[in-house]
Amino acid sequence: MKALSGFRDADLISAVLRRLQSLSVSRKLRFMEVCGGHTATIYRFAIHDLLPESIELCSGPGCPVCVTPCGFIDHAIALAEQHGVTLATFGDLIRVPGSYISLAEARARGIPVRVFYSAADALDFADAHRDTEIVFLGIGFETTACTLAATLADAVTRGVKNFKILSALKTMPEALRVLLSSAETQIDGLILPGHVTTVVGSDAFDFIGRELRVPCSVSGFEPLDILETVLSLASQCASGQAVIENRYARAVTRNGNEVAQDLMRRHFAQVDCEWRGLGVIPKSGLVLRNEYSEWDAGLLPIELPAAREHPACKCGDVLRGALHPRNCPLFGKACTPESPAGACMVSSEGACAAVFHFEPIHA
Repeated sequence: MKALSGFRDADLISAVLRRLQSLSVSRKLRFMEVCGGHTATIYRFAIHDLLPESIELCSGPGCPVCVTPCGFIDHAIALAEQHGVTLATFGDLIRVPGSYISLAEARARGIPVRVFYSAADALDFADAHRDTEIVFLGIGFETTACTLAATLADAVTRGVKNFKILSALKTMPEALRVLLSSAETQIDGLILPGHVTTVVGSDAFDFIGRELRVPCSVSGFEPLDILETVLSLASQCASGQAVIENRYARAVTRNGNEVAQDLMRRHFAQVDCEWRGLGVIPKSGLVLRNEYSEWDAGLLPIELPAAREHPACKCGDVLRGALHPRNCPLFGKACTPESPAGACMVSSEGACAAVFHFEPIHA
């Protein structure tokens, strides 16, 4: 904590805010963060309220739970019902609504659902219970994908074939290309995800400035990190630049973690993938390579009805930055953290949950 205290220093923060106020911009600038950790920091520390009126922040598709479509929940429950498997999941996925019920509701009805802190813990459980088929629900971005690849490698080495993975893993670069190429939402700059960029490296997002002409900057997770990143983006806009800047150099390099990248390449293949709010994005998902088919729960045959979202839920619009959470008709009424109608209200990294918990008016 001592090492991070400087990133909350009031004098340093005031100095950055003075520099932001002194910038000359000809119009209102809109910057999007695409990391749930950044969303939580921004609302927890009321960073919106510190910024000049010329700068607006909005949340994008940075919460892995939020961008996982309800059809994935339906698929998992169908596997348990039709194949008698035990579902293993991270805790923040268990309350995400599916088309009909959530994993928590399925568990209440007798379907075996177990919560684990990590995929490695789920593998250990499967190893100790070889007569039980365990299906781990793999969601997340590159940060999670590399750890799940390592767990898969361990399962292969140990010969734990009753451990399987149902993958909804996603990769960030192509999703950002689709988001920024849409005319629906005007984004003047991107606050790039710190954790993902630690794995893939800042060069993975170089195309955003070079091809799409949108300024971007990698950020850490403390208030000073966020504000320095906002200053970086605003300065680029004021000078007409569009490049990638790294404001998280204590953790992020240009090339990233090449060991983690190699693990992902060796165990996963790129596929087209559905994102909540963004539709199917080419080559933005990861599934197990053919040589690991014995561990791939996605190959088990099931009967699955068409997925359906709550008709009034606006999570997709929130994830595209097209709608503020408060403008969803369900927000704070039919949709709360205790009784979520949409995924963005479930996770602590979801924009709706962050607004509900940290902004003072819940109606």
